Amino acid sequence: MADRKVIAVMGATGAQGGGLVRAILNDKNSPFAVRALTRDVNSDKARALAAKGAEIVAADLDDLDSLKRAFAGAHGVYCVTFFWAHFSPEKEIAGACAMAQAAKHTGVQHAIWSTFEDTRKWVPLSDDRMPTLMGKYKVPHFDSKAEANSAFTDLGVPTTFLLTSFYWENLIYFGMGPKKGPDGKLAFTLPMGDKKLPGIAAEDIGKCADGIFKRGSEFIGRTIGVAGDHLTGVRMAASLTKALGQEVRYNSVTPDVYRSFGFPGAEDLGNMFQFKRDFEKDYCGARNLAVARALNPALRTFDQWLAQNGSRIPLE
Repeated sequence: MADRKVIAVMGATGAQGGGLVRAILNDKNSPFAVRALTRDVNSDKARALAAKGAEIVAADLDDLDSLKRAFAGAHGVYCVTFFWAHFSPEKEIAGACAMAQAAKHTGVQHAIWSTFEDTRKWVPLSDDRMPTLMGKYKVPHFDSKAEANSAFTDLGVPTTFLLTSFYWENLIYFGMGPKKGPDGKLAFTLPMGDKKLPGIAAEDIGKCADGIFKRGSEFIGRTIGVAGDHLTGVRMAASLTKALGQEVRYNSVTPDVYRSFGFPGAEDLGNMFQFKRDFEKDYCGARNLAVARALNPALRTFDQWLAQNGSRIPLE
């Protein structure tokens, strides 16, 4: 272990970070040792990672000194934020800036920043095809991450910018799975029309990130997008039907209807899906399936993910 390079992973008990931690720990021939960073080192998830061999270190995005300590001696760092914990673009940007500053201070040789497109490059604030949110964003959780890219580039941190995709786990945890309508039939609702939605198993994002770190400097300064499948709503519903053993229909709604659903973040997500729908070629094109599979040969398709996880989807 002593000669292995340390990869420090933010959000180590979350979806992306946890996937990367496990990818490193499960590879007996890995060139890396993993340092799992979390706010609560005593949580059950942190203890479970420690039991598997991860070094557990406390780190908080709101505490720059804690990040500097956590990054010290690390070869690489995986930088990720979780917008849905606070719904604040300002906190997203501040957190990214803190990680970039800590990476610069500690001489990190390779950072991966989990980011997204700035949708305002496609839909300017003056464009009323979708509402402007929070005064200066179209898709706040996308645009704020994109704004934060400059925190890494301005400081000269050697960075790969990783574009992720829709987590299929959203069907389990985020209330996006099929729901029963008044007729008792299951329906899967998205405002995507007949356009394809890039999706991925959250665990596979971590494996792709591991692949990027293993390729060394090849991807520094580049933007890499990953997905496990590009699927229409009709195709996703067909896969769900097969996996769940009962009919699931695709319920295609307009972005306006989706924005009106009223759950926290509905407007943001409605705009996000509209962006993915209206600019399908650009969005899918930025997430090349062959690139993702080259980084992670075990990359799963939606059908493969459903075979392993379909029974975990709550059917309301």
